[in-house]
Amino acid sequence: MAIKWKSKILLAKIEATYGVDAAPTGAANAILATDVTLTPMEGDDVSRELETSFLGPQATIPTGLHAKLSYKVELQPSGAAGTAPAWGPLLRACAVAETISAGVSVTYNPITDSHESISQYLWIGGTQYVILGGRGNCSVAFTAQGIPYLEFEFTGLFKIPTEVARVTPDTTSFQKPLVATKANTPTFTLDATAFVMRSFKLGLGNQVENRFLIGSEDILISDKSDMIETTVEAVALTSFDPFSLAAAQTAIDVNLVHGLVAGKIATLNASTAQMQRPQGLENAQNIKEWPLRLVPLPAAGNDQWTLVLT
Repeated sequence: MAIKWKSKILLAKIEATYGVDAAPTGAANAILATDVTLTPMEGDDVSRELETSFLGPQATIPTGLHAKLSYKVELQPSGAAGTAPAWGPLLRACAVAETISAGVSVTYNPITDSHESISQYLWIGGTQYVILGGRGNCSVAFTAQGIPYLEFEFTGLFKIPTEVARVTPDTTSFQKPLVATKANTPTFTLDATAFVMRSFKLGLGNQVENRFLIGSEDILISDKSDMIETTVEAVALTSFDPFSLAAAQTAIDVNLVHGLVAGKIATLNASTAQMQRPQGLENAQNIKEWPLRLVPLPAAGNDQWTLVLT
Protein backbone atom coordinates (compact mmCIF):
# COMPACT_ATOMS: atom_id res chain seq x y z
CA MET A 1 0.00 0.00 0.00
CA ALA A 2 1.33 3.43 -0.95
CA ILE A 3 2.40 5.74 1.90
CA LYS A 4 0.79 9.16 1.63
CA TRP A 5 3.36 11.96 1.73
CA LYS A 6 1.04 14.28 3.65
CA SER A 7 0.49 11.79 6.47
CA LYS A 8 3.06 13.44 8.74
CA ILE A 9 3.29 13.79 12.51
CA LEU A 10 6.11 15.90 13.97
CA LEU A 11 7.13 16.05 17.63
CA ALA A 12 9.99 17.98 19.26
CA LYS A 13 11.23 18.31 22.85
CA ILE A 14 14.26 19.89 24.52
CA GLU A 15 16.83 17.34 25.70
CA ALA A 16 17.95 17.31 29.34
CA THR A 17 21.21 15.64 28.26
CA TYR A 18 22.67 16.09 24.79
CA GLY A 19 21.79 13.24 22.43
CA VAL A 20 19.67 11.39 25.01
CA ASP A 21 16.13 10.81 23.77
CA ALA A 22 13.80 13.32 25.45
CA ALA A 23 10.83 11.11 24.43
CA PRO A 24 8.47 13.77 23.02
CA THR A 25 4.78 12.90 23.14
CA GLY A 26 1.87 13.70 20.88
CA ALA A 27 -0.07 15.27 23.75
CA ALA A 28 2.62 17.76 24.81
CA ASN A 29 5.19 18.18 22.05
CA ALA A 30 3.43 18.16 18.66
CA ILE A 31 4.61 20.73 16.11
CA LEU A 32 2.31 22.35 13.55
CA ALA A 33 4.61 22.80 10.55
CA THR A 34 4.57 23.26 6.81
CA ASP A 35 7.01 22.47 3.98
CA VAL A 36 8.58 19.56 5.88
CA THR A 37 11.70 18.20 4.16
CA LEU A 38 13.76 15.29 5.49
CA THR A 39 17.13 13.93 4.43
CA PRO A 40 17.25 10.92 6.75
CA MET A 41 20.72 9.49 6.07
CA GLU A 42 23.25 12.16 5.15
CA GLY A 43 26.95 11.31 5.29
CA ASP A 44 29.79 9.89 3.25
CA ASP A 45 30.52 6.58 1.54
CA VAL A 46 34.11 5.56 2.14
CA SER A 47 35.53 3.27 -0.52
CA ARG A 48 37.45 0.25 0.79
CA GLU A 49 39.95 0.59 -2.10
CA LEU A 50 40.70 -3.13 -2.19
CA GLU A 51 43.35 -4.51 -4.56
CA THR A 52 41.70 -7.31 -6.53
CA SER A 53 42.55 -9.52 -9.47
CA PHE A 54 39.73 -8.07 -11.54
CA LEU A 55 38.20 -4.75 -12.55
CA GLY A 56 35.02 -3.58 -10.90
CA PRO A 57 33.47 -1.21 -8.39
CA GLN A 58 34.57 -1.03 -4.78
CA ALA A 59 32.51 -1.79 -1.70
CA THR A 60 31.84 1.23 0.50
CA ILE A 61 31.20 1.92 4.17
CA PRO A 62 28.70 4.61 5.21
CA THR A 63 30.22 7.04 7.69
CA GLY A 64 29.55 10.41 9.31
CA LEU A 65 25.84 9.61 9.32
CA HIS A 66 23.41 12.34 10.33
CA ALA A 67 19.95 13.59 9.43
CA LYS A 68 18.64 16.94 8.24
CA LEU A 69 15.11 18.12 8.85
CA SER A 70 13.68 21.46 7.72
CA TYR A 71 10.27 23.03 7.97
CA LYS A 72 8.42 26.29 8.61
CA VAL A 73 6.31 27.24 11.61
CA GLU A 74 3.89 30.15 11.73
CA LEU A 75 5.24 33.01 13.85
CA GLN A 76 2.36 33.59 16.23
CA PRO A 77 2.65 34.07 20.00
CA SER A 78 0.86 31.78 22.46
CA GLY A 79 -2.13 34.06 22.97
CA ALA A 80 -1.29 34.71 26.63
CA ALA A 81 1.35 37.26 27.62
CA GLY A 82 4.17 35.61 29.53
CA THR A 83 3.39 32.12 28.21
CA ALA A 84 5.96 30.58 25.89
CA PRO A 85 4.70 29.56 22.44
CA ALA A 86 4.63 25.93 21.36
CA TRP A 87 7.45 26.64 18.90
CA GLY A 88 9.73 27.93 21.66
CA PRO A 89 11.80 24.71 21.94
CA LEU A 90 12.63 24.93 18.23
CA LEU A 91 14.11 28.41 18.55
CA ARG A 92 15.97 27.41 21.72
CA ALA A 93 17.71 24.66 19.75
CA CYS A 94 19.11 27.34 17.42
CA ALA A 95 21.45 28.89 20.04
CA VAL A 96 18.73 31.15 21.41
CA ALA A 97 17.75 31.80 25.03
CA GLU A 98 14.15 31.98 26.21
CA THR A 99 13.37 34.29 29.15
CA ILE A 100 9.86 34.23 30.60
CA SER A 101 8.42 37.07 32.66
CA ALA A 102 5.24 35.51 34.01
CA GLY A 103 2.13 37.27 32.78
CA VAL A 104 4.19 39.89 30.95
CA SER A 105 6.46 38.69 28.14
CA VAL A 106 8.63 36.00 26.61
CA THR A 107 11.96 37.20 25.22
CA TYR A 108 14.29 35.41 22.81
CA ASN A 109 17.89 36.46 22.17
CA PRO A 110 21.01 34.78 20.75
CA ILE A 111 23.51 33.14 23.12
CA THR A 112 27.16 32.11 22.78
CA ASP A 113 27.34 29.18 25.22
CA SER A 114 25.14 26.49 26.79
CA HIS A 115 23.32 25.73 23.55
CA GLU A 116 20.32 23.45 23.97
CA SER A 117 19.36 20.55 21.72
CA ILE A 118 16.15 18.75 20.80
CA SER A 119 14.86 15.29 20.11
CA GLN A 120 12.52 15.15 17.11
CA TYR A 121 10.22 12.38 15.94
CA LEU A 122 8.76 12.45 12.45
CA TRP A 123 6.23 9.97 11.16
CA ILE A 124 5.46 9.64 7.47
CA GLY A 125 2.83 6.94 7.31
CA GLY A 126 3.86 4.35 9.89
CA THR A 127 7.60 4.96 9.50
CA GLN A 128 9.14 6.82 12.42
CA TYR A 129 12.32 8.86 11.96
CA VAL A 130 14.05 9.71 15.24
CA ILE A 131 16.56 12.59 15.19
CA LEU A 132 18.43 13.20 18.43
CA GLY A 133 20.90 15.91 19.44
CA GLY A 134 19.29 18.35 17.01
CA ARG A 135 20.64 21.85 16.64
CA GLY A 136 19.97 24.17 13.76
CA ASN A 137 19.42 27.42 12.01
CA CYS A 138 16.43 29.74 11.75
CA SER A 139 15.21 32.68 9.70
CA VAL A 140 12.40 35.00 10.77
CA ALA A 141 10.56 35.91 7.57
CA PHE A 142 7.83 38.43 6.78
CA THR A 143 6.26 39.05 3.37
CA ALA A 144 3.51 41.57 2.73
CA GLN A 145 0.11 39.85 2.55
CA GLY A 146 1.71 36.60 3.68
CA ILE A 147 1.96 34.59 6.89
CA PRO A 148 5.08 35.38 8.96
CA TYR A 149 7.19 32.25 9.42
CA LEU A 150 10.05 30.86 11.44
CA GLU A 151 12.03 28.84 8.89
CA PHE A 152 14.05 26.06 10.55
CA GLU A 153 16.77 23.71 9.34
CA PHE A 154 17.98 21.17 11.87
CA THR A 155 20.85 18.71 11.82
CA GLY A 156 20.78 15.74 14.19
CA LEU A 157 22.26 12.37 14.98
CA PHE A 158 21.22 9.43 12.79
CA LYS A 159 19.11 6.51 13.95
CA ILE A 160 17.76 3.69 11.79
CA PRO A 161 14.09 4.43 10.96
CA THR A 162 11.54 1.90 12.19
CA GLU A 163 7.86 1.12 11.88
CA VAL A 164 6.18 2.44 15.05
CA ALA A 165 2.53 2.99 15.88
CA ARG A 166 1.52 6.58 15.19
CA VAL A 167 0.57 8.87 18.05
CA THR A 168 -2.25 11.41 18.12
CA PRO A 169 -0.76 14.92 17.90
CA ASP A 170 -2.31 17.80 19.84
CA THR A 171 -1.48 21.07 18.06
CA THR A 172 -4.12 23.21 19.77
CA SER A 173 -1.37 25.30 21.45
CA PHE A 174 -0.54 26.79 18.06
CA GLN A 175 -2.57 29.95 17.48
CA LYS A 176 -4.04 31.06 14.17
CA PRO A 177 -1.59 33.45 12.47
CA LEU A 178 -2.07 37.04 11.41
CA VAL A 179 -1.13 37.92 7.83
CA ALA A 180 1.46 40.71 7.54
CA THR A 181 -0.55 43.77 6.46
CA LYS A 182 -0.72 47.51 7.16
CA ALA A 183 -3.25 46.84 9.92
CA ASN A 184 -1.65 43.75 11.49
CA THR A 185 1.97 44.95 11.28
CA PRO A 186 1.69 48.50 12.61
CA THR A 187 5.38 49.30 12.99
CA PHE A 188 8.41 48.92 10.76
CA THR A 189 11.15 51.49 11.23
CA LEU A 190 14.80 51.93 10.29
CA ASP A 191 16.60 54.50 12.44
CA ALA A 192 13.16 55.61 13.73
CA THR A 193 12.03 56.31 10.13
CA ALA A 194 8.81 54.52 9.15
CA PHE A 195 9.00 52.57 5.89
CA VAL A 196 6.62 50.82 3.54
CA MET A 197 8.00 47.30 3.58
CA ARG A 198 7.59 44.47 1.07
CA SER A 199 9.66 41.79 2.80
CA PHE A 200 11.89 41.27 5.81
CA LYS A 201 14.13 38.43 6.91
CA LEU A 202 16.39 38.00 9.92
CA GLY A 203 18.72 35.07 9.35
CA LEU A 204 20.47 33.75 12.45
CA GLY A 205 23.40 32.58 10.32
CA ASN A 206 24.35 29.73 12.65
CA GLN A 207 27.37 27.69 11.60
CA VAL A 208 26.16 24.16 12.30
CA GLU A 209 28.95 21.58 12.40
CA ASN A 210 29.02 17.78 12.57
CA ARG A 211 31.83 16.97 14.99
CA PHE A 212 32.19 13.20 14.82
CA LEU A 213 35.30 12.07 16.67
CA ILE A 214 36.33 8.96 18.59
CA GLY A 215 34.71 9.28 21.98
CA SER A 216 32.23 12.00 20.98
CA GLU A 217 29.69 12.67 18.26
CA ASP A 218 27.96 16.04 18.42
CA ILE A 219 26.14 18.59 16.32
CA LEU A 220 27.62 21.96 17.31
CA ILE A 221 26.87 25.60 16.59
CA SER A 222 30.37 27.03 16.36
CA ASP A 223 29.73 30.55 15.06
CA LYS A 224 27.06 33.06 14.05
CA SER A 225 26.68 35.58 11.23
CA ASP A 226 23.26 37.18 11.73
CA MET A 227 21.95 39.18 8.78
CA ILE A 228 18.86 41.30 8.10
CA GLU A 229 17.52 41.65 4.56
CA THR A 230 14.55 43.84 3.74
CA THR A 231 12.95 45.40 0.69
CA VAL A 232 11.27 48.78 1.21
CA GLU A 233 9.85 51.61 -0.87
CA ALA A 234 12.63 54.09 -1.62
CA VAL A 235 12.30 57.58 -0.16
CA ALA A 236 14.07 60.88 -0.70
CA LEU A 237 17.65 60.79 0.56
CA THR A 238 16.86 63.82 2.70
CA SER A 239 14.56 61.52 4.70
CA PHE A 240 16.79 58.44 4.83
CA ASP A 241 20.14 57.92 3.09
CA PRO A 242 21.30 54.28 3.13
CA PHE A 243 24.33 55.14 0.98
CA SER A 244 25.75 57.62 3.48
CA LEU A 245 24.90 55.33 6.37
CA ALA A 246 26.77 52.46 4.72
CA ALA A 247 29.78 54.64 3.84
CA ALA A 248 29.99 55.87 7.44
CA GLN A 249 29.57 52.31 8.83
CA THR A 250 26.64 53.59 10.86
CA ALA A 251 24.65 51.36 13.20
CA ILE A 252 20.93 52.08 13.38
CA ASP A 253 17.87 50.73 15.14
CA VAL A 254 15.59 48.26 13.32
CA ASN A 255 12.14 47.74 14.83
CA LEU A 256 9.31 45.52 13.58
CA VAL A 257 6.04 45.02 15.45
CA HIS A 258 3.46 42.45 14.34
CA GLY A 259 0.16 41.89 16.11
CA LEU A 260 -2.37 44.05 17.91
CA VAL A 261 -3.84 42.24 20.92
CA ALA A 262 -2.10 41.44 24.22
CA GLY A 263 -0.67 37.93 24.13
CA LYS A 264 -0.40 38.05 20.35
CA ILE A 265 2.20 40.77 19.73
CA ALA A 266 5.69 39.98 18.43
CA THR A 267 8.34 42.72 18.45
CA LEU A 268 11.63 42.13 16.66
CA ASN A 269 14.35 44.64 17.43
CA ALA A 270 17.98 45.07 16.41
CA SER A 271 19.22 48.23 18.09
CA THR A 272 22.74 48.35 16.60
CA ALA A 273 22.38 47.10 13.03
CA GLN A 274 25.10 48.29 10.66
CA MET A 275 23.86 49.36 7.24
CA GLN A 276 25.59 47.48 4.42
CA ARG A 277 26.18 48.75 0.89
CA PRO A 278 22.92 48.95 -1.09
CA GLN A 279 23.54 46.63 -4.03
CA GLY A 280 20.94 47.83 -6.44
CA LEU A 281 17.51 49.23 -7.06
CA GLU A 282 14.33 47.34 -7.85
CA ASN A 283 11.23 48.19 -9.85
CA ALA A 284 7.95 46.82 -8.49
CA GLN A 285 4.74 48.04 -10.12
CA ASN A 286 6.79 50.98 -11.48
CA ILE A 287 7.72 52.02 -7.94
CA LYS A 288 11.37 52.33 -6.92
CA GLU A 289 12.30 49.98 -4.09
CA TRP A 290 15.49 49.47 -2.09
CA PRO A 291 16.74 46.00 -1.23
CA LEU A 292 18.69 46.67 1.97
CA ARG A 293 21.03 44.56 4.09
CA LEU A 294 22.00 45.20 7.69
CA VAL A 295 24.27 43.34 10.09
CA PRO A 296 22.80 43.26 13.62
CA LEU A 297 25.93 43.86 15.68
CA PRO A 298 26.23 42.94 19.37
CA ALA A 299 26.51 45.83 21.82
CA ALA A 300 27.26 44.22 25.20
CA GLY A 301 27.17 40.71 23.64
CA ASN A 302 24.35 38.26 22.87
CA ASP A 303 22.07 41.25 22.27
CA GLN A 304 22.30 41.83 18.51
CA TRP A 305 18.57 41.19 18.29
CA THR A 306 15.60 40.35 20.47
CA LEU A 307 12.21 38.83 19.71
CA VAL A 308 9.77 39.83 22.44
CA LEU A 309 6.28 38.34 22.70
CA THR A 310 3.79 40.37 24.74
